[in-house]
Amino acid sequence: MCGRLTAEDETAYEAIWRRLGLSVDWGLTYTTIGDHARAVSQRAFLANLARGEAYSAEAPTLWDVGYRTAVAQAELEDRDRPGAFHLLRFHGLAGPIDVDTTRPELLPACVALVHQPGDERFAGLTSARSPLFGVEVPVFAHPLAAPDKGTGVAMVCTFGDLTDVTWWRDLDLDTRVVLGRDGRFLAEAPAGVPAESYRPLAGLTVTAARREIVRLLHESGELIGEPRPITHPVKFFERGEAPLEIVTSRQWFIRNGGRDAELRERLLARGRELHWVPEHMRHRYEHWVSGLTGDWLISRQRFFGVPFPIWYRLDNAGEPDRDQLLIPDDSALPVDPTSDCPPGFDESARDRPGGFTADPDVMDTWATSSLTPQIAAGDLAERVFPMDLRPQGQEIIRTWLFASVLRAEQSHGVLPWHTAVLSGWILDPDHKKMSSSQGNVVTPREPLERFGADAMRYWASNGRPGVDTTFDPAQLKIGRRLATKLLNASKFALGLGAADALRQAVTEPLDRAMLGRLAGVVTTATEAFDRFQHTDALQAAETFFWTFCDDYIELVKDRAYSSGPAGDSARAALATGLSVQLRLFAPLLPYVTEEVWSWWRYGSVHRAPWPTRYELTRVAPESEPALLDLAGDALRQIRKAKSDRKLSMRAEVPLAEALGPGELLDQLQLIDGDVRAAGRVAKLDLLRDRTPELVIACAF
Repeated sequence: MCGRLTAEDETAYEAIWRRLGLSVDWGLTYTTIGDHARAVSQRAFLANLARGEAYSAEAPTLWDVGYRTAVAQAELEDRDRPGAFHLLRFHGLAGPIDVDTTRPELLPACVALVHQPGDERFAGLTSARSPLFGVEVPVFAHPLAAPDKGTGVAMVCTFGDLTDVTWWRDLDLDTRVVLGRDGRFLAEAPAGVPAESYRPLAGLTVTAARREIVRLLHESGELIGEPRPITHPVKFFERGEAPLEIVTSRQWFIRNGGRDAELRERLLARGRELHWVPEHMRHRYEHWVSGLTGDWLISRQRFFGVPFPIWYRLDNAGEPDRDQLLIPDDSALPVDPTSDCPPGFDESARDRPGGFTADPDVMDTWATSSLTPQIAAGDLAERVFPMDLRPQGQEIIRTWLFASVLRAEQSHGVLPWHTAVLSGWILDPDHKKMSSSQGNVVTPREPLERFGADAMRYWASNGRPGVDTTFDPAQLKIGRRLATKLLNASKFALGLGAADALRQAVTEPLDRAMLGRLAGVVTTATEAFDRFQHTDALQAAETFFWTFCDDYIELVKDRAYSSGPAGDSARAALATGLSVQLRLFAPLLPYVTEEVWSWWRYGSVHRAPWPTRYELTRVAPESEPALLDLAGDALRQIRKAKSDRKLSMRAEVPLAEALGPGELLDQLQLIDGDVRAAGRVAKLDLLRDRTPELVIACAF
């Protein structure tokens, strides 16, 4: 069923991606669940095992009682939950010892008390007896005990939280397990705990056991005062509904630097070697690696996943020998040990004394996804690995990115790619993160139908790497307007005969000014793309395009209609400007640019050479880009004068006077013909004045 659903989802995603115009070679797709991916994943695990980087161990494990599976550190999240402090009275040789705890139900799992080293309140205290159960437990000093928290002494249980695990490991404490994998108290009391005292808790859930033990403590007088309500962060599996418990179980681990300082430093060095976009995302990686508290738990107790390619030899009593691993031949991969047999055995020996048994677990999703560069490379690995770019979400730096870096470092001694570009969240109109669990997700189909792919890409292109982006239909409307304007402006320019003038000389100052300004835009956009800052590239191209439409085309269209060298110059500049802008917009608005390109150029715009500054400066040497701003300013002032008098933009202006410093007027004189034609000005007088800027006065 998972396989069928995945195939359906792949089809749906591909249809959306094709419609969005993603530049994908559909002959080079890969998945992380097929035979090839399973083989790569199992082969990498066996290599980890051979190098001593993978191992199995019986250890305290974070456990989700709902999903009935182990959970890795990277899958945790804190959720604020109501709780209560309970003040329990332990008994020492010199008198009572009061201990605050939020987990009174774990009292039968208590194995020690701890306090801060040097705390005089507990000087000479070496042991105490637990309430209700009367079990003698040692008392130790440990730096993680907080002298200002509660009474200054803490109860260590196996296991209430991750700090208990640290204390248990550091102090080499006993293990008293009371919780089973189903989230209920075990039927039998742990060793050293009186069975009669434990019996009322057997089989109860955590909540029921807490109520029962509080009742018993009340009756015994060993609960001091009433429980004090609090709200505190509790560990959850990111998809779970119940707080995580810690149980003892056998799991597979991969060394990740959590307990190996040398490996941790190597991974931190790889993080500094990686090119991060934006750079500050590197700190999230470093914070995660520096804060690892244990190795990477990669086994899961569920059905769907990549199985561990391991069998165990069974002894004469039918018990698995964990030191006698049976491993498949490399040529046999991928294998399913629950249905395939190890070398030298047949099915008749499965689960029989002297035979073999399969490892029942599957790998964590990230144990396979961490190998996506190797899976995707396939037979091209020598040519494309390490790869160039990993685009991904910021929230999976600690999982996908870190795990990929770890596996590449272990297997190849290199980074898996040179650059990582991190996206932000997509937010709904109320600026809340879009999430299926919150029901505020917008699927692409409706906005694609309504606004088109170019508008969707325009909205997405306005989202900077690492910055949250709000889904805003107003942005989609702007993108659609831009695409429509690109169509209309191109149609107008080509209608003037621009296509036939592409190779003509550009001689007029305003035409050269426009191309000179465009040369700067090409440089800005190219540098922005090189920095993976697509938003800067879009803004540079878009800002220039509106100047091109609103100012330049309006200024030169009369001249472009005319014959002769001046008209040829305008048409040649329009053609060159249009060709360059189509290529600048092509990665962002692929459909409209391809359509316009097909009207007058051969092939696809997406296969055309990327524009260069030289391409423009060769056509328009010695340009003065400032002339374009000056002409646009003059035209806007003339239009404003007409608008203030509620006149049509086509109304004639008998006389206009241009006032300004001499240098500015000298520049204006170079382009006054285009300004007069665009503004319908019969006569334009240039008057030197002390005004620092150009001022145009119109007489009607």
